[in-house]
Amino acid sequence: MSKIKLLLAEDEPALGQIVQESLETRDFDVTLCKDGAQALEKFNNGEFAILVLDVMMPKMDGFTLAKKIRETNEEIPIIFLTAKSQTADVVEGFSIGGNDYMKKPFSVEELIVRIHNLLGRTKLQRESEVLEIGDYRFDFPRQILRFRESGNESQEEQNLTHREAHLLFHLVKNKNQVLDRSLILKKLWGDDDFFSGRSMDVFITKLRKKLSNDPNVSIVNVRGYGYKLIC
Repeated sequence: MSKIKLLLAEDEPALGQIVQESLETRDFDVTLCKDGAQALEKFNNGEFAILVLDVMMPKMDGFTLAKKIRETNEEIPIIFLTAKSQTADVVEGFSIGGNDYMKKPFSVEELIVRIHNLLGRTKLQRESEVLEIGDYRFDFPRQILRFRESGNESQEEQNLTHREAHLLFHLVKNKNQVLDRSLILKKLWGDDDFFSGRSMDVFITKLRKKLSNDPNVSIVNVRGYGYKLIC
């Protein structure tokens, strides 16, 4: 089994070494960087499956680094590590493209679970069928959303991230019904806490934008309960 290539950006030498060594004993190939500038250089010259970025780093902070990475790669999973606990900081992290957020101090075991969750190594059911969402066709295994305008044979394709695809899959399977917020958070995020909830809200916003070509398709917020895909 090939090792998972992971880029770790952490400016605290002791913590960086501990996390690197712990991950390397669990079949990860870890590239450790001491600042954001070095991490960007390594990212641009390598191939990685996932990024774990400290927020407060010299030369380039984790948020700035993530923004630059998202300019060229919208799909690679990003986990932020931070000692900052302000709600605004958490929301900013998710808004610029972060997929998960861990506050220091953290358990390496929990970090590994979250990494595997983002990489799709959970046992979520994979379907071979192409699902219909109004004028859209959703190829779940390939994580592709196709839009075909009525009377027009050409199709517009959009690639979805792993989490976008799984969230949309559950919305489609429960279309025109309320998708329970707490249940889906526990299934896809592993927790239904505030930070996971804010992350899901960001992904819902992204899906709404990607489904905006069909006015008959919408994702509505059922306050206090969850979301409903109407089509």
